Amino acid sequence: MKPSTSTLGDLGFEAMVLQGETSSGEIEALFRADRALRAVVVNVRGTLNLLTRDHLDHQMTGRLGYGRALNARVTAEALLPCTTFSLPPSLDLRAAAAALLDRPEEGRYQDLLVVPGSGAPRVVPVWQVFEGLSDVFRHAALHDPLTGLANRLGLEESGQALLGGSGATRTAALYVDLDDFKVVNNTFGHRAGDSVLTTFATRLVACTRPVDRVARLGGDEFAVLLTDVDESIALTLADRILHVLNEPFAHDGHLLRISATLGLAMGSDLGSAGQDAGRHLEDLLRQADAAMLQAKHEGKRRLGRIDPALPASRFARQALIRRRLPQALGNEGFSLHYQPLMDIRTGQSLAVEALLRWKDPELGAVSPDEFIHIAEHTGLIHAVGLWVIDEACAQARRWQDAGTPRAVSVNISPLQLAAGNLATDLHAALQRHSVPASLLNIEITESTAIVDLPAAAAQLRTLINSGIGVSLDDYGTAYSSLALLRELPLTGLKLDKSFIDAVDTDPTSRILVAGVMASARALGLRTTAEGVERETQLAVLRELGCGTAQGYLIARPLPPAELAHSWPAQNTAAGS
Repeated sequence: MKPSTSTLGDLGFEAMVLQGETSSGEIEALFRADRALRAVVVNVRGTLNLLTRDHLDHQMTGRLGYGRALNARVTAEALLPCTTFSLPPSLDLRAAAAALLDRPEEGRYQDLLVVPGSGAPRVVPVWQVFEGLSDVFRHAALHDPLTGLANRLGLEESGQALLGGSGATRTAALYVDLDDFKVVNNTFGHRAGDSVLTTFATRLVACTRPVDRVARLGGDEFAVLLTDVDESIALTLADRILHVLNEPFAHDGHLLRISATLGLAMGSDLGSAGQDAGRHLEDLLRQADAAMLQAKHEGKRRLGRIDPALPASRFARQALIRRRLPQALGNEGFSLHYQPLMDIRTGQSLAVEALLRWKDPELGAVSPDEFIHIAEHTGLIHAVGLWVIDEACAQARRWQDAGTPRAVSVNISPLQLAAGNLATDLHAALQRHSVPASLLNIEITESTAIVDLPAAAAQLRTLINSGIGVSLDDYGTAYSSLALLRELPLTGLKLDKSFIDAVDTDPTSRILVAGVMASARALGLRTTAEGVERETQLAVLRELGCGTAQGYLIARPLPPAELAHSWPAQNTAAGS
């Protein structure tokens, strides 16, 4: 649904045009005959001028009350104000509002004249401009700018109104997720991805009924809310959506074939009699989301349906995580704990790793293993990453002010690196909190392949040149190779816990760790061993020349206040 107005030409009313020689008496008679008449337009030798009721009354009253007698014989031309504020009809409401606010204060709220290229001129009251602008902003807040569909907030608002007048058992929700959509973006670029999304949105709307509500929830996820339906109608619609995806998407001479996985939830599944519309909608979408996730797990390109008689599955928890994750950013659900990084040679800790924690009122404690990949899939990882960067820099500032400065390491998702603005985000946070670059390190995980190595290397080089440390995390898993150390500019290397587990009991593990240490030293990289849990492990690492140790032997991740009190005692023990 588009906003009701978008340009000045849509506002106001057609004006009555008078000639400049029209007498003042005739004009007064017009205003007396029509109390709703706000203004007329006066044509003076081809120039259009606005004469409002307020200005006419002021002229005819006069300063001493003699205005009517003095102006009884004058023409409209003599009654006009010195200037008339006129704007083109094609001007959008944002620009029109800015122009109005630039007017002198005494004339800022007077009606304005809009003169189209053809047709009658229009008189636009200022209040209509700002009311229309409010509609524009409201529409933007409730709709997805790419597809024009309702966004999540818009679906919640319109959906609650829709469900409020419908029986709970006659409702249904379809959750639609495009399969492997990121491959389109990575292979053909984001323009191709946007083209697919807008085309699919058009097809999706064409599949539905006028009474249905269609929304883009974010990324490649859509939802359809159905009312007054039974399961057969909902299944027919789901089949129709799957069918329209048989037709490929054309973009720049390429035919892109995209499939989707759907999840269906019926209101009758939820037992929500007497439940308010907002809660019913929330439960319905979560159930449909869980059904979609289950169908993904079973092979994609299909419709999922969860048997309400069965116990809640892990997919239901994942669906709830997806629903609750945006709220965690807004209601202080996230926090950072800090795990010390101990210098093995000195036993001191001048650095920590920031680790994200989430405690939710409904879900309880949610581990990063559960929610990080969901954040990456939904695109929320960028907002989450910005929050982590900002909070870590704020804490670094607090430690510095307390006279106990610590460098803070922050984990960065490959998607944050791929976005291309990581350096800008990091430097903005450092500047915002007045933290020197030397107190910030980033850790990029190599458990997921970095798609564009040259672009990533360029960003990392910029960070290193500015004084920010860059470590490769989880080295020894997934895509690890010595070639990656050659490709990426780094200042540090963190060995995965799987390398360290048997370093004190298995000669082969010790040889492998010694080889990695030697390679890192040759490249000028500081090494950190993760997952150190035994004194014997620490002794071997010290013998092999490892620089830093991290793990439960040193300290568990702690909130800042607990870290300040407990680390010194643990530090002495670990370094002895």
